[in-house]
Amino acid sequence: MCRPGRATPRIPPRGSRLRFGVRLAIDVGSARIGVAHCDSEGRLASPLATLARGEGDLDALAGLAAADDVIEVVVGLPVGLSGREGPSATDARRFAARLASRVAPVPVRLVDERFTTVIAHDALRRSGSDSRARRPRVDRAAAALLLQGALDMERSTGRPAGELVGSASGGAT
Repeated sequence: MCRPGRATPRIPPRGSRLRFGVRLAIDVGSARIGVAHCDSEGRLASPLATLARGEGDLDALAGLAAADDVIEVVVGLPVGLSGREGPSATDARRFAARLASRVAPVPVRLVDERFTTVIAHDALRRSGSDSRARRPRVDRAAAALLLQGALDMERSTGRPAGELVGSASGGAT
C-alpha cells in the first residue's frame, strides 16, 4: 500500500536528534481506532481521525499512511502500571503485526501508551465536552498524546521510541 522508497527519512539538521518525516500514531481500542499524525519536522502531533475497528480498518490505516507518506507508524501498547502486559497488549501486538505487513517497508513501532487515554479524557472533559461527545474524540486525542510522547523521546535520546515490529527487526530495538 505504501510506496517503497518514498518513506525514507531525510538527514536532520545539525544539532537535531529527530528524523525528518511525518509519522502516524494509532491508539487501538476494541471498538474504535484513534489516529494522529505530525508535521514533517516532528514538532507537533495532531489528532487526525477516529476509525471503526473491524473490517477494512487496516486498509484505511494503510491508506492514511500512504497519503501522508509517513516514515513510521507508532502503535500504542497498553501496559499496566506494573509493567505487565495483559489481553489488550496482546491484541495491540497482533494488530501492529498485521498493520506492519500492510504498510511495509514503513516501520511500525510499539510504544507504551500508559495514561494517554486517561489524560485525553481529562483534557476533553475540562474543555467542556460531555461524555457522549468525548468518546469519538478521545481516541484520536490519545493517539496524538502517544505520538507527541514518542517524538519527545526521540528528540531527547536521538533514537526512535518503542520496539520495532516485524521479523526483519528480530524484535525490540
